[in-house]
Amino acid sequence: MVLVHGVWTADGLAFWAEHAASADLPRKAAAKGSPQPHPFAAPAPAVAAALDLDLDTGPSPAMEPRVLELLLPGSAKEPLPSPETGRLPEVARPRLRLWQVPAIVPAVADALRVLAGHTGTGTVRHWSAVAAFALDLVRRGRVLPHLIPGAHQGAPAGTDMWAIPEDDAKAVWRPVLTGADAAYFRELALAMPPACRTSSTERPSAEVLREALEAFADALVRRTLTGPLLARTPRTLHERWLAALTGDAAACPDVPGLRAELEKWHEQVSTAEGATRVCFRLLEPADTDDWRVELALQAADDPSLYVPAATVWSGVTGLPGRPERELLTGLGRAVRLFPELDHALRVPEPSELALDTAGAFGFLRKAAPLLQAAGFGVQLPRWAGRTRLGLKLTTRTKTQSAATSQGFGMRELVDFRVDLAVGDETISEEELAELARLKVPLVRVRGQWVELDDRQLKAALKAVEGSRTGEASAADLLRQVVQSDDEELPLLGIDADGVLGDLLSGQAERRLTPLATPAGLDATLRPYQERGLAWLSFLSELGLGGVLADDMGLGKTITTLALLVHERAETPTLLVCPMSLIGNWQREAARFAPELRVYVHHGSARDAAEIARADLVITTYGTAQRDLETLKRHEWRRVVCDEAQAIKNSGTLQAQAVRAIPTGMRLALTGTPVENHLAELWSIMEFANPGLLGPRARFRTRFQEPIEARQDEQAARALRRATGPFILRRLKTDKSIISDLPEKLEVKEWCSLTTEQATLYQAVVDDMLTKIDSSEGIERRGLVLSAMAKLKQVCNHPAHLLKDGSRLSGRSGKLTRLEQLSEEILAEGEKALLFTQYAEFGSMLQPYLAQRLDRPVLWLHGGLPKKTRDRLVDRFQNDPEPTLFVLSLKAAGVGLNLTAANHVVHVDRWWNPAVEDQATDRAFRIGQRKNVQVRKLICAGTLEERVDQMIERKKALAERVVGTGEDWLTDLSTEELREVFKLTAEGAG
Repeated sequence: MVLVHGVWTADGLAFWAEHAASADLPRKAAAKGSPQPHPFAAPAPAVAAALDLDLDTGPSPAMEPRVLELLLPGSAKEPLPSPETGRLPEVARPRLRLWQVPAIVPAVADALRVLAGHTGTGTVRHWSAVAAFALDLVRRGRVLPHLIPGAHQGAPAGTDMWAIPEDDAKAVWRPVLTGADAAYFRELALAMPPACRTSSTERPSAEVLREALEAFADALVRRTLTGPLLARTPRTLHERWLAALTGDAAACPDVPGLRAELEKWHEQVSTAEGATRVCFRLLEPADTDDWRVELALQAADDPSLYVPAATVWSGVTGLPGRPERELLTGLGRAVRLFPELDHALRVPEPSELALDTAGAFGFLRKAAPLLQAAGFGVQLPRWAGRTRLGLKLTTRTKTQSAATSQGFGMRELVDFRVDLAVGDETISEEELAELARLKVPLVRVRGQWVELDDRQLKAALKAVEGSRTGEASAADLLRQVVQSDDEELPLLGIDADGVLGDLLSGQAERRLTPLATPAGLDATLRPYQERGLAWLSFLSELGLGGVLADDMGLGKTITTLALLVHERAETPTLLVCPMSLIGNWQREAARFAPELRVYVHHGSARDAAEIARADLVITTYGTAQRDLETLKRHEWRRVVCDEAQAIKNSGTLQAQAVRAIPTGMRLALTGTPVENHLAELWSIMEFANPGLLGPRARFRTRFQEPIEARQDEQAARALRRATGPFILRRLKTDKSIISDLPEKLEVKEWCSLTTEQATLYQAVVDDMLTKIDSSEGIERRGLVLSAMAKLKQVCNHPAHLLKDGSRLSGRSGKLTRLEQLSEEILAEGEKALLFTQYAEFGSMLQPYLAQRLDRPVLWLHGGLPKKTRDRLVDRFQNDPEPTLFVLSLKAAGVGLNLTAANHVVHVDRWWNPAVEDQATDRAFRIGQRKNVQVRKLICAGTLEERVDQMIERKKALAERVVGTGEDWLTDLSTEELREVFKLTAEGAG
């Protein structure tokens, strides 16, 4: 095995290699004053083979082996071994010496292919990062054409192009580095390993990096531009330069005038985003038509440092550099995007631009977005961009009777009125007619400036033509409010009383009078549980379904049992849950609602005749799917889905089955109404209230795509209004809900890989990326998922991947840290839950930890019978001895009460935070008396760290959105996968 290195030379990126294990290689002392062959260097054919290049027939036939002289640290006997070899240096005080190494220098395009498919050592990984940076710049168009002179320094003016004897200049593409790109360039230069430039150590790393980046960017642009830029045969010097910007031949004549203009262009663009930027601030008039755009400079790193142009011209700004020049330069660039700015530039010291109302509207809609996208600062009034013209619904209940059973409350008639509104103010038809007559896009209504366009005005005029008052059922109005999706005239406000008002407020739980703990419930409900019971009962009386989405551990089970006891219905309730929760529901019902007749419809002994004699029938999702026809023949008071995320995928057979069971009311219990994406929320709501959110396709275009892809706040508000009446969610961290729950402290524990792990990790990456790159479709997705699983197993322990039954001690950085944590926890006399997603790894951990710690270590997984599971849980909860409990995440992540533990360790993380939180809440729930410490073990510099970083950036949709579990990784390109999978120096160290 050889380790490949990359070093930048005058001819481009050169690759050389050293043997990973070189104990038997011949060594001899170097003669003084003359470079000697590197004793561990691999011959050029071995380097080419490691890079999948053929020196004779490969993609670069002209590529020839060469010998480089590199300045490397070491002794007179030998250079220091690279860290990746795992060999310890034998020199206490190394010195720099010249060593000769065989190398190959492929064409830039071939070097890029190598970097895209080979990780190698730290130098190669660094050049891969540079290549990825160049690719990113090219994709974003951050490149400009350029002309590099050769020995021939330009043709005199008027010289015929064919009189020039040679093409000694080069047409190239150069990257443009500004703002964040310039900062990243500096970071890359600082992070460049010295071995990347050992053939030219007198040159600073930034100079070497710029040269390499320009070469990479030029090759990438030429690879992208497959066709010529010029349609005809070039006839002028300029056209020959333009033609040379594509293809492999970059040679062209030098044109000094063109070269000077291109350099000026590049300099202007490159200095456009320095310490300051030009800012445009739109100032509204009080009551006239005199709008102004104030010109200013703004600090790029601190937007609050805002200096008006008038202050800039005074010479006292506090800004670095030359503010006057930067202001004029920025305004000169901006005029291309905002032509009206030319009027302000006709004075020596421009400070503002005067606009009329039409001009201000044009600035808002056209110029401001363009300027912002180009990197200029833009400050607009608070009302800008907000749709203010809309509708306001007012309803009044005809009779103030309370809602009765069987849903009469939603069938009762109410008076309604629809008004046009601007913000909180309603406007009359006369005012609307006047707005339409004025035909101006910005108008002042009741002291507020409002943006109007033709579409809104036409929609408003059409709305006032129809019936704006009348009588309708509360259910019809509710459906109209929930399904309202008029983009021109959105629903801005609702003023409703009675039942409809309670529902649409989204605060029904707090408006309703709490229901006291019902007689027959052997427990005392907490205040928030009494409010939850009142909310559930309220929905039941209206014939509506709901989603009880309280945080895990807040008692959804006992609240549901309280509802059944409170109703004492003649027909049974069907409860569908995961198999692991059947025992929990049985125990909770027997303990808190002993008068309820409970029948478990599951297993080979199930008897449909028992259903009619029960108050609560418990079954599993799988049984509900298999016995659907049997369950459909019975009358049900309601159907309850516990852990309703089990039906988050609406197209699955079990989701279709539970939706097909006829019932008057439905209740979904879930602590995670949105685990991955908004389609899951639609699926759960479709179970609870079929048809309320409309078809799935319409939900996707109305809510899911705008919110997930564009972070559309208006769509998010509309979705909250549509779902708010039917979802009750309280959090354990809210002290107004529960004040006696201890704190939860989450810590990420960073673990390092051993040398064995690092070598095995790299071998898996190299092997899998080669297979992934040559596959597609389902096969590719399967290979990506397989690669992730293997890399996670390597991070756990080499024996986990190899499955060879070898010893565990001393071979895994993560296992070493887990032992340390376990010793500390047990020494404190406390208990811990250790979660792993791999049952096979749990089977390895349990005996190992028990033997090493000389303490009981319990092990719960999906293969255990129910009685054994119950016995393990009981022992852990009631045995006072300090204990570790290893649990399979899938088998024990929900439904268990393990409050005896106040430590939770996620040994190998599941990349959906909602699943992790479910597991953590086995300990962090009601009944916990101690603060809970949660530790997540992450191997630094590996897939685990990079996916953790990605997840942290994705916690924005609803409560948690992380893509579709791990499946989002399968759609990444091979280059992106390489970035995710690669082993950094920190991980290898």
